[in-house]
This record gives sequence, C-alpha cells and structure tokens, in this order.
Amino acid sequence: MESIEKNTPMFSIIKGTLIAFLVTIIALAIFSALLVYTDLSEETIQPVIITVTGISILIGSSIGTKKLKKNGLINGAIIGILYILMIYILSSVLNSNFAINVMSIIMIGVGLIGGILGRYHRSKYKIINH
Repeated sequence: MESIEKNTPMFSIIKGTLIAFLVTIIALAIFSALLVYTDLSEETIQPVIITVTGISILIGSSIGTKKLKKNGLINGAIIGILYILMIYILSSVLNSNFAINVMSIIMIGVGLIGGILGRYHRSKYKIINH
C-alpha cells in the first residue's frame, strides 16, 4: 500500500476530517454529561449538534488545510462534505433509515460552509499578517 505524503491535499483532507471527528466526540461527550447531570432540556440537543458539527468542521478544516498553498477552499469544503457524508452513513446504518430530511439538508449546508469558512479564516489571517 502506498503511503500518503504530508502536505498533500489527500493528507490534509484526512487530517482535517479526523480532527473534526475528535473535536465532535469531545464536545458531545461534554454535552452528554451536561444533559445527564444538569437540568438542560432535551430540546437543546438538535441545536447543539448543529453547532458542534459546524465548529468541529471549522476547526478541522482550518487545521487540516493549514499547510496547503493552493485550493484550500476546495479542500476545506471537501473536509466538510466528507465529514457529513461519514456521519450520515453511520447514523443511517445505526437507525436503518437512509432518508434525506430537513435536518440532513441543514447538516450538509453546515458541513460545506464550515469547511469553506475554516479555510477562508486561515487564508484571511495570512493576508492580514503579510
């Protein structure tokens, strides 16, 4: 099997997606503990999941595409879409439901925008400092 070299788009996409998943796992574990040990309403679950997803993708995209010299916005978008696709497949298998609903469309939008903004933020930051 061929190894993936660092600082390539493929490496950046994999790295960014894994970072996004790690951030999601940590954030949702904290949120789960808050749900169990406080009086937080279950009505907060959906908005928190959307927010955590967006922030996780934003962080993963920002870190994952950090060393890329070109096509960062596209690679950031790919990180977001790949993350959402993997979550969709996993949740569909676990729930035995492969339907597309309003929440699915919202999550696709959050993934795409979060991935692009993660890279855009990084690009903007570099422009300001040079």
